Amino acid sequence: MEQVIREESLPQVRARECVRGRRDETARLCAVPSALLVLFILIPLAALVWRAMVDPAFWPSMTKPVVVEALWVTLITSVTTLLVSLAIGTPLAYLLGRRQFPGKWLLETITDIPLVLPPVTAGVALLMAFGRRGVLGPQLEVLGIELPFSMPAVVMAQAFVAGSFYVRGAKLGFASIPLEVEEAAAIDGASVLESFWHVTLPLALPGIASGIVLCLARAVSEFGATLMFAGNLAGRTQTMSLAIMAALESDLSAALALAVLLAVLAALVLIMSRLLAQHWIDS
Repeated sequence: MEQVIREESLPQVRARECVRGRRDETARLCAVPSALLVLFILIPLAALVWRAMVDPAFWPSMTKPVVVEALWVTLITSVTTLLVSLAIGTPLAYLLGRRQFPGKWLLETITDIPLVLPPVTAGVALLMAFGRRGVLGPQLEVLGIELPFSMPAVVMAQAFVAGSFYVRGAKLGFASIPLEVEEAAAIDGASVLESFWHVTLPLALPGIASGIVLCLARAVSEFGATLMFAGNLAGRTQTMSLAIMAALESDLSAALALAVLLAVLAALVLIMSRLLAQHWIDS
């Protein structure tokens, strides 16, 4: 009997060895192009950090008004954009992730348009809608509201471009929840709000967290739409990305300081996303 079992298991052992061999061969074939891509990413970043470290004016540039003001404007507008996206994007993400209704595909398409739309085009579109000569410009002027070239315009440009990233991530989080879970909560007597707050929302948090990270990262790095709709006014609408462009023409040390700060912010966002993902995997 043992001999039969051994003879029957031998093909399986050989099959596993064959699969391992093919995986090793595939890994070797992928090593060179993978290394090239990693180097392509690392070399410019390393060059940026090295050039900043050898510049004697780098650290003093960190406290220059253009750097401090741009950092402040970026943080205020990015956090505000994230809060706006959470407030108005979560209900939409829930509908798209949990419900089926006529025209859903069209609504999803409209929501995803900013993901593929060039940011400069988004800025022109916002200007044509809310500018002085835009479609809604005269009505806003009657109300005493002037949006272009103001900090609210920065938030609007960032929200237009980055909000869809949050909606997509949160939608995937809501869609991953089995319907039976909500049905069980309803059977236990939970109201709609109680079911959403205590059951649906916690289960959707991984997707929501992913959307938050992507939205915040995109808002921090936004350039084209902000430039077209909000301008590049120092201390008012000049975010870090815009300040880098302006500083490159007159103050390379300040541009390096801003670029390094942006790289650090991007790294912190990625680290935060990894920690959140690991937290939910462990729990």
